[in-house]
Order: sequence, then structure tokens, then C-alpha cells
Amino acid sequence: MICVGIDIAKDKHDCFILSSEGEILTDVSTIPNNVEGFDALLQTIRRCTRPADKIKVGLEATGHYSYNILGFLLNKGLPTFVINPLHTNLYRKSLTLRKTKTDRIDARTIATMLMPDVDLKSYTDTSYHNEKLKSLTRYRFDKVRERAKLKTSISRLVCILFPELEKLVPTLHIASVYALLSEFPGTQQIADAHLTHLKSVLSDASKGHYDRDKAVEIRDAARNSI
Repeated sequence: MICVGIDIAKDKHDCFILSSEGEILTDVSTIPNNVEGFDALLQTIRRCTRPADKIKVGLEATGHYSYNILGFLLNKGLPTFVINPLHTNLYRKSLTLRKTKTDRIDARTIATMLMPDVDLKSYTDTSYHNEKLKSLTRYRFDKVRERAKLKTSISRLVCILFPELEKLVPTLHIASVYALLSEFPGTQQIADAHLTHLKSVLSDASKGHYDRDKAVEIRDAARNSI
């Protein structure tokens, strides 16, 4: 059995390779977080193994920093184990009185945790894609919250700058209103707009729903706005 411990960081990863008999096959080395680094790690693993050897690769769950190398390892068919950093910390402390966290120690600790007597579940393609979906879901929720804040800000500004507009449209948050405010950011600009240009902006953004009459209505409202 060959055990590979990888300590994940943003720009580089520290790696350590150990046999199941406790022999150090490759001391801690650092690879860059890129394709060349991943290929170098794969070559090192292959140099340390024979065809009959089983391989275990372990790394800590460090969020998005680990996604690329994790996907690489899974694509190469290497049994990979994602370990909770809390478990790594507790296991390290059980082996040594040293309390300081260092990447070199953690790479060794992860490799040691992969020994046959330690119960760990192999990471799968399904787990990998589930984590990616969770990450995308969190990203979407963040963007939805940001959009809600921006809509609130737009409503507040329109209420101050052109309060009459809200009564002339079904909602402020439609393409035609956004196009109008982008082209004419204030009531004075709308009031002074050439009718043909104003009508063109509204018609194009609303796909023909708003015509010349709507442009006249909005311009008149701007000219008489408080």
C-alpha cells in the first residue's frame, strides 16, 4: 500500500509519500497549483509504486482550493480520501506534543492517516460533483441577495429622483425602465430628450410594447416632476 498525503494551499501543495510499512518513499515536496505541478505529482507517485501496489491519496477538505487537484486525481483513477481538518488536527496532536501547525507536518499526518488501520471512506465522482453543485448553489444565493439589494437601491433612488415613474410602469425592474434610466439618468435628461430617441429606447427595450404614446407620457411626467 502506498499512501500519499497532500496539504492544500492556494498557490501550492505539499506532498508526502509513505508505504504501509512506514517507509518514507518521498519526503515532503512542494508542487505548484497548476497542470505542471499535478503531472509532476502523478509521475512521482508512479515512480514510487509497482503495478501490484494499491494507492491511497488523502487531502484535507479546504473548500474551493482543493477542487482542481481533487478533480485531477479522480480523473486519473486514484482512490482519494477527503479528510476533515479537525480530524487531521486531532490525529496530529495524538502523535506529537508539538501544537504548531505546519504544512510539512500536515502532509505527513495525512499520509499516516491513510494507513490500513484508519477507517476512511474513499471520495467519489458523485461526492466531487455534489460539492461543486453546493458551491454553485451558494454562489447563486449570494448573487440573488446582491440583486435584491441593487433593486432596493434602484427603487429608493427613483423615488427620490423621479417618483412619478413608478406609476407609469408595472414595475421599475423591467428592461425598458433599466434602459430608460441608463440612457437618461435623471428627470431633466428625460424632459429634454428628443421624442424620437426616447421612443426608440423604450420600444427597443420593451420589444415594441411601449410606443410613442408611452414616450410622451413619460417625458411629460418628467417635465412636471417634483
